[in-house]
Amino acid sequence: MNVLVLNGSPKGENSITLQTVLYLEKLCEKAEFEYLHVGQRIKSIEKDFAPSAAALEKADLILFSYPVYTFLVPAQLHRFVELMKENGVNLAGKWATQISTSKHFYDITAHRFIQDNCADLGLRYIRGLSADMEDLLKEEGRREARAFLRRVFWCMKENLAEPALYEAGAKPAWKGVAPTIPAERPKGGKTVTLVTDLSRDDGQLRAMIDAFIARTDCAVRVFDLAERRIDGGCLGCFHCAAEGSCVYKDGFDRFLREEVQSGDATVYAFTIRDHSMGSRFKLYDDRQFCNGHRTVTMGRPVGYLISGPLDREENLRTLIEGRSQVGGNPLAGIATDQRDPDAEIEALAKSLSYALSTDARQPANFYGVGGMKIFRDLIWQMQGLMREDHRFYKAHGFYDFPQQQKGKMLAMYLVGGMMKNKKLSRRLGGKMTEGMLMPYKKVLKQAE
Repeated sequence: MNVLVLNGSPKGENSITLQTVLYLEKLCEKAEFEYLHVGQRIKSIEKDFAPSAAALEKADLILFSYPVYTFLVPAQLHRFVELMKENGVNLAGKWATQISTSKHFYDITAHRFIQDNCADLGLRYIRGLSADMEDLLKEEGRREARAFLRRVFWCMKENLAEPALYEAGAKPAWKGVAPTIPAERPKGGKTVTLVTDLSRDDGQLRAMIDAFIARTDCAVRVFDLAERRIDGGCLGCFHCAAEGSCVYKDGFDRFLREEVQSGDATVYAFTIRDHSMGSRFKLYDDRQFCNGHRTVTMGRPVGYLISGPLDREENLRTLIEGRSQVGGNPLAGIATDQRDPDAEIEALAKSLSYALSTDARQPANFYGVGGMKIFRDLIWQMQGLMREDHRFYKAHGFYDFPQQQKGKMLAMYLVGGMMKNKKLSRRLGGKMTEGMLMPYKKVLKQAE
């Protein structure tokens, strides 16, 4: 059996994720492992895809190996997935799975992205392994890795694949409803930064952008990523965390901070490609790591203009809401061209204006609370390296560890002790609930 490992890490052989694959290879006698370091060599692969195509066609099992970057796979691996489709490699009937490492921050959206694209390519997908970065150093982590590989081979033997959520094969070209571009409205003092990728001849998306600009009462600055110099994807080198600047000299970090992030609100405009925003947008997202894990634009509303069948893209919708929640950016709305773009773009323009005029905030749900707790613990542990992140988290009160709330913990011990006493518990009866409601009744009284 031939196992082709698509190493999506920009660190190549120095990838932490790859070490798990190498560990499994040493334990596996019935398969030959071949490696394509697509994350590190994506530029040369773009120039000549033939060797990669040959390796893919030879493989019995394709194993995607990568660290999770910004909700998805690294931009370099994202681009390789695009190249697999653009070059028409016939992979129908082959097997595929994945191994990722992260701190489990939105590893679910990264895995779903790979699964959905495997379905497009006709691959028979087997559920992957999402590991913590340090799992291989622990016996439990090594046991889970071994169990994962055994199950992969068992699934192949028994011909058991995950049910495909998308039909294999090429999809028909999307033809959305064309928007109407009305007379432009007067502009106020607020500024919207609109980030888009018009690298392809996408007249539909251009029309949606023009319709939004005409309808909004804010000044709009458009940044087309196709016209912006971006020398490469994030290398995961942590130079920005230690030194405060990106190792690339393409000026991206300055462009991001001084131009894109200087607006009062942000709108992202894109056409759905390969179940996501496309590899150039992913390149832009990954390079935002020059901010570290700091939510530097929190409080600023965000909106989306999307051309494509968003109602069929559950994972992309999750990603959009997750980005908004973790960043602390109120989601003003999403306008698509599926049914009535005029009404949806009008609603987005009004919602953004309202959010800017009222400084409206949205309470975080699980996507935001859970994501920030993961980062909170990570930055606390790595504060010696991520000094800027640590200062930011400390200044904004993100270190809300429950272990430090000693007063509440002591009160819960006292309540628990009283409830354990049957006699006292019967005497308290419904008064316990009344006691819990007292602070809330005080707030209601103050509102009168």
